[in-house]
Parts: sequence; structure tokens; C-alpha cells
Amino acid sequence: MKVKIDTKEKFNVISINEDHLSANMTDELSELLLSYLNNEIKNLVLSFVAVNKIDQAAAEKIVELQQLFYDNNASFVVCELQPQVEKFLDQNELLERMNITPTQSEAWDIVQMELIERELLDDAPNPHVDD
Repeated sequence: MKVKIDTKEKFNVISINEDHLSANMTDELSELLLSYLNNEIKNLVLSFVAVNKIDQAAAEKIVELQQLFYDNNASFVVCELQPQVEKFLDQNELLERMNITPTQSEAWDIVQMELIERELLDDAPNPHVDD
């Protein structure tokens, strides 16, 4: 699978450079993306700018991976979906389960906001109830 990786200060941008994201690519994609959960910079922006077709299994794997990232306090934003891929995801009721933005710039904004949110939640005092 061909990808381009661009490391930023607070996140990594992974651009999938394949016309068709097929089911047989899901293991390789999972391995690549999950490796970032072990990095200091865990947050991911996944660009679909070159993807014109996606298989059901690959789409379901993206949803599953996104949830794993959020379960590990890391952001995972998909961006630059082609209209036919977005339509496929919507028809298969996966679109509403994904964190999607139209542009890479907007994906970066989401990651930054989520980082701020996590910092604020980490700094919030722990309320305790006196019985």
C-alpha cells in the first residue's frame, strides 16, 4: 500500500495514495496506523484525497481504528473524502460514525481542539463528594 506520511508538531498526516482501498489492505493499514499509538505524537489525520473506492471491510476497519485511537486519548480525523467514497460510507451507515472534515486544514483544527479539550480535562480538579 502506498502512503505519504507527514509529521507535524502535534499530529501525523497519513495520505493514502491508492485509488482503491480494498479489504486485503486492511491488515497493512491497521498495522501502520496502530503503530502511532506507541509514539509520542499519537494523533492522526488520515487523508483520502486519492481514494476513489473503498471496500466495506476497509471502511469498517477505519471506524474501528478511529475508536481505538479515541479510547487511547488520541485524535483520529479522516479528511478529503471523494464524493463517491463519502456516498458509499453514508449508504452503509458508516459516515456518521466517523470524524470527517472536508479539508486537511479543518482536520488539523479538530485535532488542535481535541488536544485542548484533553488538556483541560486533565487539569480539571477531581470533585469529591463528602458523605
